Amino acid sequence: MQQATTLEATPAIPRPTNVGVQQERRFFGAMAVALALTVLAGFSRTYYFNDLVSKPFTLTPLLHWHGAVFSAWMLLLVAQTTLIATHRVNMHMRLGIAGAALAVLMVPLGMFVAISRTESGAVADQGVPPLVFLAVPLIGMLVFAGLIGVALYLRRNSGAHKRLMMLATLELATAGVSRLPFVEDWGPVGFFGVADLFIVALVIYDIATGKRVHTATIWGGLFLIASQPLRLVIGGSDAWIAFATWLIG
Repeated sequence: MQQATTLEATPAIPRPTNVGVQQERRFFGAMAVALALTVLAGFSRTYYFNDLVSKPFTLTPLLHWHGAVFSAWMLLLVAQTTLIATHRVNMHMRLGIAGAALAVLMVPLGMFVAISRTESGAVADQGVPPLVFLAVPLIGMLVFAGLIGVALYLRRNSGAHKRLMMLATLELATAGVSRLPFVEDWGPVGFFGVADLFIVALVIYDIATGKRVHTATIWGGLFLIASQPLRLVIGGSDAWIAFATWLIG
């Protein structure tokens, strides 16, 4: 929490000029749209346009709820960046309260869906045993919760707040990345690597506009990246297999 206080007190990048503010708003708006489109593309065959494919995916009521709630988050992110770009800060702050409540709902819902899908044997083949792979979404929801929590704590530091919100949403969007036609056969290493290109874009933006990487990008990005191989390490441990076996009953 000491690091979070430092982020709030001393932004790593100087306050942007009016031109810089507009450029920043355009960049983060584009990031939000890109993440939303990634999720749309990844889940197009199994959710959004499921009825149009030759072999429709079976969507249970639970999956419909999951899809609706997580889609609402992506739309909310686009709406929030749009509100900032159009100078409607008060509306952005009010909508942020609903966003916080939505995030609280998403964490247990995401975990429950991951457990139930593993229990039913419906998890897509990712090149690792299902019980091992279960660590990826379960720990991922904790990563999302951690990033969102710090982002809300630093909500008065706009630079840190918006970067952490993007990184938290990237954690969610990784599921969409893993289902892209050219990525789905690459396994966790492949889809994590492709998803991390969003972090690379954020780093490049920070350097191009502020001459150095924002503190939130560094620590939030490292936290997200470090969690990715750690999930597979934890998932392959005997303790995790015993825990996962207990979870799915």
